Amino acid sequence: MKVSVCRKAHFNAAHRLYNPKWSDEKNWEVFGKCNNPNYHGHNYTLEVWVKGEIDPETGYLIDLKILKDLIESEVEDRFDHKNLNEDTKEFKELNPTAENICIVIWKLLRAKLDPKMELKVRLYETERNIVEFDGN
Repeated sequence: MKVSVCRKAHFNAAHRLYNPKWSDEKNWEVFGKCNNPNYHGHNYTLEVWVKGEIDPETGYLIDLKILKDLIESEVEDRFDHKNLNEDTKEFKELNPTAENICIVIWKLLRAKLDPKMELKVRLYETERNIVEFDGN
């Protein structure tokens, strides 16, 4: 039997949606206000879902303190109160859309989790804009 557990986290970050290969006009047409050259920010909510078999010795799928610490070190310390375009290596060349942020977070966490555990990341850019990635 498999079970899923979830840990929520929050981080605040600024970004600008911009494609350097495009003209200013095309960037404005595609990204609108999100293309503001002075950036804009979001209060992101992150859900990290882990799925797998319960360890018969501990009764845990994963110790949620371990998951909390992993999210803190790999996501919050890296992205919280940062300008994603300017302050992070992950988005120097990658447009920091919610989709790309979600995939980057998934990859960072996937690299640190037991391979037998399934991982799904859900990122709320706003209450109405939500992205989910499970590696597929």
